[in-house]
Amino acid sequence: MRSTIQLAILVLALTPMWATAQISSPQIKRDKKQPKENLEWLWQYGPPPADGRENQLVLDARFRPFLAQYLTAPQTFWGNPKTGYKTLNETALDFLSVPDKVLADENRYLSITGCVFRFCPARGLLWVDLGLPHPLVAFAAIDWIKDSKTPSEPGAEYTLWVFANHPIDPDHIPPALTHSVARWTAQPPTGSTAIQQITHAILVDPNGTPHQIQPATIGANTFTVKPQDDQKAQQ
Repeated sequence: MRSTIQLAILVLALTPMWATAQISSPQIKRDKKQPKENLEWLWQYGPPPADGRENQLVLDARFRPFLAQYLTAPQTFWGNPKTGYKTLNETALDFLSVPDKVLADENRYLSITGCVFRFCPARGLLWVDLGLPHPLVAFAAIDWIKDSKTPSEPGAEYTLWVFANHPIDPDHIPPALTHSVARWTAQPPTGSTAIQQITHAILVDPNGTPHQIQPATIGANTFTVKPQDDQKAQQ
């Protein structure tokens, strides 16, 4: 009888400890830091050669899953309400389907550019900040405003759509992103000599919330020259 009583007392004494462990275990799992996301494989498609290897990048078996993972915001500019809009990752793939360049900046940023097959006025820029534990991935698309002049005419107008996997404060856009956009929009589309006039810019949150911004705020139709480039030009 005495041993039975002692066992009962022991069980009662340990019960609060078990309950505490059961309550705290999920919290421990929630607080566990997530591992750094590894996108280092993207570097192999940057320079050299000078303009990178965008065509090989698009064909890499990891590229489509990468787009699907990081580009998840809803979009309503590519497609139409009747037939439905494409997902953002499918849209990005369309806008990069004709290869252009893969450029690297500061051993941290990659800029991947291309355009839509058979309609290069519709251009895409995929920008990746690989210097963060959770990379910042932004997709920018130049979309022709159809009620303006045709793309072959001077004065045609375009909207710049920008999506990112993390929210970007319109008042604090990463300078490296604005530099990449400035460099990109300073070049005409393939097969043209005219610089596209971007008259509208929309920054879209991951949840789909749009923010109308001035095109120059994100570098559109501006030209950024780095200090070292200025020095080279003066030599």
